[in-house]
Amino acid sequence: MLKLKGFLISCLLLAASINQVVAQLRLPNFFSNHMVLQRETAINFWGWGNAGNQVEITADWFKDTVRTKVDPNGKWITTLPAGKAGGPHRINIYMAGQKITLDDVLLGDVFICSGQSNMEWGGNQNLKEIMDELPTANNPNIRLLQVSKVGAKTPQEQLANAWSTLSAETLKPFSAIGYFIAKEINKDQQVPIGVINASWGGTPAEVWTPEYLILNDPLLLSYAQKQGFAEYRPYENGTLYNSMIAPLKGYNLTAAYWYQGESNVGTYPGYDKLMKTMINSWRSAWNHDFPFYFVQIAPFAYNNQVPLAAFLREQQVKTALELPKTGMVVITDLVDNIKDIHPTLKKEVARRLAELTLVDVYKKPIQDYKSPVYKSQQIKGNSIEISFHYLDGQLTAKGDITDLQIAGADQVFHPAKGTIKGNKLIIQSNEVKSPVAARFGFTEIAMPNLFNSRGLPVSPFRTDNW
Repeated sequence: MLKLKGFLISCLLLAASINQVVAQLRLPNFFSNHMVLQRETAINFWGWGNAGNQVEITADWFKDTVRTKVDPNGKWITTLPAGKAGGPHRINIYMAGQKITLDDVLLGDVFICSGQSNMEWGGNQNLKEIMDELPTANNPNIRLLQVSKVGAKTPQEQLANAWSTLSAETLKPFSAIGYFIAKEINKDQQVPIGVINASWGGTPAEVWTPEYLILNDPLLLSYAQKQGFAEYRPYENGTLYNSMIAPLKGYNLTAAYWYQGESNVGTYPGYDKLMKTMINSWRSAWNHDFPFYFVQIAPFAYNNQVPLAAFLREQQVKTALELPKTGMVVITDLVDNIKDIHPTLKKEVARRLAELTLVDVYKKPIQDYKSPVYKSQQIKGNSIEISFHYLDGQLTAKGDITDLQIAGADQVFHPAKGTIKGNKLIIQSNEVKSPVAARFGFTEIAMPNLFNSRGLPVSPFRTDNW
């Protein structure tokens, strides 16, 4: 009897101990030392604790203590007052005699980078541009949050990861594009920059999109079902949204960057709708229509019988033109080897993405900061005159314009010549007396030589829908 009583007491003590651990004051791991919080806006801040308890938060950039209450489910959420760029700051969080202190916190601008391998790659893949940065990677106003590559069947609330300061050790495995964006914006704006890298090589866009949005859309579902099993990456709808994006929802952002599409080339007809669905779902989760910038996929020898990659680039243009607060950079001129799906020139890709942000977000006055994209055609006798979106200045070419084709009503394309007339492109061929349609760089591997006056390449296009 005494043994039984002792056993029961031990069980009760153990249960009490477990409850105390489970109910203790906690934060998401990404609310950590060295983090960057979004400046000049009310800051979303949350965690967990004992239901019904009061949580108090103090920091040196606001005077009054912030108070909130843990809800019946053991979660608390509040907002911290806005503050100006700078730091470092200290945040103290109190609940029922417990205390968490976060040190070396900066207020600045926060960006998230996502997609597949061209966004993921950096020093771990021996990219020279990053390897050259490592010896001097010590800017205290750039902070990194590397999200672990793990999937989940349902939306998660926690990551395994915390923020880190910039060093050779933390930069080496980080996204090269993400780092160079941060470096460019920090240099120009002189504010702290936090970059989150949540990317995974080879992944289709479906895994970054909430599953229910795909399951409830017959078109998206039909293409998602064509994404097959692979040992090196997830393929099930929503898997990485659940584990690598959803935990961060609400963490105040300035903008998002995306480099993906190579794994959706085979299902290109649904890509524009998929991207709009994914982007809108992220914005909805954050309750914030933050700018979303992406990279048009690069030339690569996919060796498809028809130019599927060109069709996907066309879908990307459609998204950029139709979805508000988006922007696309074209990189047909930044490929060193069309047989390598991973172009090594990431720094210039990042500079172009950063420049979109500098104009749209920071209102820096730069003319022709976007690559020209096809707007319309006008048939004039034996030639076709092409007009472009995003083109105020003149077109330029490095030599004779390459990768041009023109066709008549027979839909047979012939090599064509192009001439520049200010901000118009004139296309013609002696083989086609009555032209109907034209194409420019509309292959999987084209690296054409037509640019705006600032050196940004014109996006490949076709004027037909054959």
